[in-house]
Amino acid sequence: MTYIEAPFAWGLTRGMARVLGINLVEAVTEGWFSRHDLAEMVNTCEACGEARRCTAFLAVTSRAESLPMYCDNKLRIEALQP
Repeated sequence: MTYIEAPFAWGLTRGMARVLGINLVEAVTEGWFSRHDLAEMVNTCEACGEARRCTAFLAVTSRAESLPMYCDNKLRIEALQP
């Protein structure tokens, strides 16, 4: 599966990165990681059972220093922070 086939998970993954000030599309185009890596992150999100918690977090959070511990992509996304 790719992020194009999982638009909800793509939105959550992108949203979690966005609250840290990270643009995932730019990160791929600038070579910080590959489209395959991005697809794996979306697949991880798709397989996670915490979508409601992520949605609630994103609904009230515009900026954050770190992601919630329940985010399975926490370490991968946070590693992209400057």
